[in-house]
Amino acid sequence: MKNYYVYILSNEAKTLYIGITNNLERRLYEHKNKLLIGFTKKYNLIKLVYYETTTDVRNAIAREKQLKGWLRIKKIALIEESNPGWDDLSLSWRI
Repeated sequence: MKNYYVYILSNEAKTLYIGITNNLERRLYEHKNKLLIGFTKKYNLIKLVYYETTTDVRNAIAREKQLKGWLRIKKIALIEESNPGWDDLSLSWRI
């Protein structure tokens, strides 16, 4: 069974980016090494501050859309509920 991840990246200024992938380690490697052109590269969004896992791609897509529709204050509350220090959750990974 395949896993899908909805994730939130941030930077020191706490700019937020919400994305979806089926390989979170690979995607973080791409973000951290500036291999993806666009918003995350422009704003140096390389800090994984939140993620969720599901086995249903439709649920992952729906959740990504839901989170993107939230006000910033609600997104921050979601992050701080499980990661109050805004730590990079991928620091211990081999990426």
